Amino acid sequence: MRANKLRDLWKTGKAATNAWLTLPSSLGAEMLTHQGWDSLTIDMQHGQIDTAAMCAQLTAISTTGTVPLVRVPWNAPGDVMRALDAGAYGVFCPNVDTPEDAARFVGACRYPPAGYRSVGPARAALYAGADYIVHANDTLLSIVQIESAKALKSVDAIAAVPGLDMLYIGPSDLGLSLGREPRPDQVDPVVMEAIDRTLAAAKRAKLRSGIFCITVAYAKAMIEKGFDLVTVTSDSGLLSAGARMAKAFTA
Repeated sequence: MRANKLRDLWKTGKAATNAWLTLPSSLGAEMLTHQGWDSLTIDMQHGQIDTAAMCAQLTAISTTGTVPLVRVPWNAPGDVMRALDAGAYGVFCPNVDTPEDAARFVGACRYPPAGYRSVGPARAALYAGADYIVHANDTLLSIVQIESAKALKSVDAIAAVPGLDMLYIGPSDLGLSLGREPRPDQVDPVVMEAIDRTLAAAKRAKLRSGIFCITVAYAKAMIEKGFDLVTVTSDSGLLSAGARMAKAFTA
């Protein structure tokens, strides 16, 4: 089976970079994947991406060694299995609040006896290799998002769920849930304490940790803090930034 380069990178002690795809464009995904990111995440929760667009983007990402990841809309096993069958090498599950939520998600990511994923890796076997089913459980990444006060209370129990690979922080939802400003690149002391608690829980459980950022400076600071994966930017964010730059030039 094709190796998961994120796992290989982490073994060397390095953090991984990530960019977010929110627009349903295979060309946009292909352009970003040739920019040297370690991984790209196809966002089916808040992005405007359906299953057909996801499959096209996964194919586009396959033109390089960039690791393809997918964020599913919700903790629905069918959506998780569909993303994996299409060739995702890791799945983000949003709004995981309890260890039961986490166990339900992880089970959908793993073939028996470790889980209850159904057999049918249509495109995944083409991308990963004929021995996909044999090695999938040890290769693919199951990633839960910690983004609520409720999840924070149970973060150690969530981190202890067998088969889980990463705790990933959604800072905007986490801030909102804590009664603070819903924004990325958080600096609010209350939210920062929650971020530190989540990072510490991941390290105690020997899991990887990730966080959504929107600037290079903040992403670098999060790597220094100890995060293993940082989302640095998005296709829509880059498009907006370019438009602002062009407008400023012509003003």
